[in-house]
Amino acid sequence: MKIDELSFDEKGLIPAIVQDHQSKKVLTLAYMNKESLEKTVETGETWFYSRSRQELWHKGATSGNIQKVEEITYDCDQDALVVFVDPAGPACHTGTASCFTESLWQRKDAFKQEGEEVTNRFAIIEELEQVIAERELEMPEGSYTTYLFEEGVDKILKKVGEEASEVIIAAKNRSKEELTWESADLLYHWLVLLREQKLPLDEVLKRLANRHGGQKG
Repeated sequence: MKIDELSFDEKGLIPAIVQDHQSKKVLTLAYMNKESLEKTVETGETWFYSRSRQELWHKGATSGNIQKVEEITYDCDQDALVVFVDPAGPACHTGTASCFTESLWQRKDAFKQEGEEVTNRFAIIEELEQVIAERELEMPEGSYTTYLFEEGVDKILKKVGEEASEVIIAAKNRSKEELTWESADLLYHWLVLLREQKLPLDEVLKRLANRHGGQKG
């Protein structure tokens, strides 16, 4: 596929959904024309077309919150893009990680309600992964996750090691309650580590799937 083969609208624009490469959270919806898309591919950073100002703009040029592009995909009609990025800061001008922060409607989470049918056992993992991503980008004061990112990889590794040891001790003690608590702590700090290392959880899951299927890789 070449850029010229995409279906731009009558104004020469194509919608671009910008998504966090690691957490898969949707960050914003913007528009590109042929020139901004070419500059995005050329520089490896997102460039968009402002419909209000009628000019190109480079995300992060003034704020420093650039978005390094990992992949660009297009839909079956070739008239919309998804841009997977590694963001250096909040995507929204309000200072939030994503422009999509307000909920219009949300399905009741069955996983959190005792006695109700479980529809997604791992919903909390996906939610936690996105929250950790938001904390890294927004760095809110008073947040423990912010503290970990500020301290850096050595502190995060220390916590992963400590929690892994606690899991071992809990198992040796045959305490299910203690093991449950310490396992949750380990999973949380492991997800923080993945984020710090810029390693998407999907890559780990893909490797597990390959192993399960007996594939090499």
